[in-house]
Amino acid sequence: MKTTHNGERERESTTNLTCFRRMRNEGVEPNAVTFTCILKACGCIGDIDKGKEIHDEIACKGLLKKDIVLGNALVDMYARCCVLLKARQVLDELPSRDVVSWNTLILGYVQQGQDEEAMNCFEHMIGEGISPNVVSFIGILKACGSIGALDKGKQIHDEIVARGLLDKNVVLGTALVDMFAKCGLLTKAQEVLKELPFRLFLQA
Repeated sequence: MKTTHNGERERESTTNLTCFRRMRNEGVEPNAVTFTCILKACGCIGDIDKGKEIHDEIACKGLLKKDIVLGNALVDMYARCCVLLKARQVLDELPSRDVVSWNTLILGYVQQGQDEEAMNCFEHMIGEGISPNVVSFIGILKACGSIGALDKGKQIHDEIVARGLLDKNVVLGTALVDMFAKCGLLTKAQEVLKELPFRLFLQA
């Protein structure tokens, strides 16, 4: 199912890039929304060369100065293409960042096994006064589990509970249980599992 879904997304992305080329050939100027969609397509199929080309055009037009969604799409494109150093550079140069900006980079680092960098990004995000959301916590819990950062994982657990985020989110609950299990605290993992309101779905 996952392979089929990925195949459909890749076909859709290829179609979008074809439409983009046709649009340019007809003399139609793309706007920020167009570039955002094309960057997503580039990231999906790993077309880093086209992504860089779009980046250059966006920079020449000065579009990153006033569109945080476009900036986030650019960070995401580089992260999906596994060029994380460039993704971080782009993020650092954005005139404004939000939780989506940081989440994109955090998850990119986690997916590439660069968990220390993910932790670093998480701390930088908080240092900027940006409050983490569910996606942030899922990413950082995965990083904690991978490198055995139990103390940080416990801290995240406390914050999640204080904010009542476990009441509705299955993925977050699963990430928390998984973090404790990977850190060797199987009893704590079972304890957390029993406290989850949706534990039957996790055990199924």
